[in-house]
Amino acid sequence: MRYHRWYTPWLLVLPAVAWLAAFSLWPAVNTAFLSFTNVRTLTGGRFVGLRNYADILHDPQVLDALLNSVIYMIVCVPLLTVLPLLMALLVERALPFIAFFRTLFYFPVVASAVVVAVIWQWLLDDRGLANGTIKALHLSHEAIPFLTGRWLLLFSAISLTVWKGLGYYMIIYLSALGNVGRDLHEAAAVDGAGSVRRFFAVTIPGVSRTMILVAVLVSVSAIRVFTELYILGGSGGGVGGQDVSLVLLIQNAAGGSSGRLGYASALSVLLFFVTVVPMLLLARLNRRAEV
Repeated sequence: MRYHRWYTPWLLVLPAVAWLAAFSLWPAVNTAFLSFTNVRTLTGGRFVGLRNYADILHDPQVLDALLNSVIYMIVCVPLLTVLPLLMALLVERALPFIAFFRTLFYFPVVASAVVVAVIWQWLLDDRGLANGTIKALHLSHEAIPFLTGRWLLLFSAISLTVWKGLGYYMIIYLSALGNVGRDLHEAAAVDGAGSVRRFFAVTIPGVSRTMILVAVLVSVSAIRVFTELYILGGSGGGVGGQDVSLVLLIQNAAGGSSGRLGYASALSVLLFFVTVVPMLLLARLNRRAEV
């Protein structure tokens, strides 16, 4: 304490601040600046004002990407908000072999997203296990286009996202359920409430803020989806360019030796605002829940 000065706390946080400034703040500012230019990967550029944003308004793939992102979020948020909670309620009990099932449910989380997507691609291919089983059961004589139909490919990617995310959000709910007092369940049981009634009257209010947190995390992940569509869609951005996400569009626009970095930066700015909107809405719901 003898060497403590007013600037000592600033010295302690200086490495973290420098790291954030170099790898988060400056790239964000530079991306916003590049969005007003026509700079390319290996060549310079000049200031073009709002031309990149005007091109976004006339790009049909952007509308497809926004539609896909909205559908992705609408489907994933309810599933990954409710199902992990039910799984957490199942595995929180001290039952025989429960540790094995906890590990089994969490295993997809630690698996590589690329490896899991490749396995999913093998399962859903026209000659894959899913179509082979369907044909063996004589449910269909033709292969179901899980990976070649626009909407089937989108929902195949959604199923992969949901399956891989269940264990991660289950762990979050397990932590939240530990803070729900057992005395509340016991009091509700004494009053004659069954398990279903206690779930809605005790469990859900006790983990409501965690549910909002999970909804925020899922919505952001759904909007920023990349690996699932990139691998299942054949590493090119979907069926005929329709099954794309904003992240895929950014990668396609900026890729190659003549990548349109200015246009990709404008798409990145659009992705930022599209991501912020659901976060603000869910944060407002969180404030209402606190009241």
